[in-house]
Amino acid sequence: MKNIRFSHLILLSAIGFFFTTESKGQQASVNIQQSEKIEKLMEVKKELNRNNRIRDRYVIQLFYGDNGEANEVIQKYRGLYTYPSQITYEAPNYKVWVGNFRNRLEADRALLEIKDNFPAAFIPKPKRK
Repeated sequence: MKNIRFSHLILLSAIGFFFTTESKGQQASVNIQQSEKIEKLMEVKKELNRNNRIRDRYVIQLFYGDNGEANEVIQKYRGLYTYPSQITYEAPNYKVWVGNFRNRLEADRALLEIKDNFPAAFIPKPKRK
């Protein structure tokens, strides 16, 4: 029993000594060198974010179906309007999307214009990541 008390006393003394001693930390400096290209890429990314080209935006869907008809629809559209247009593929069909609108109000205004020639056009819900 005396051995257990004595070992506890030594253990507590060691722990107390460890916490009461003053410890010194190391000091260092770090020198970071980066390519100028990284800085340019960061500026391009900031500009794209500012113009909302990276984030998901509102589009108008004109068509959903096979590739041949999608090409016909987009050609007809490009002859009538100036909003950007693209064909996207979602297996097994192709979609014709137009516009890159910042908000729903802009998309609704364009949709009113486009519905005259494309009555089935609608605004799909944008995907948020």
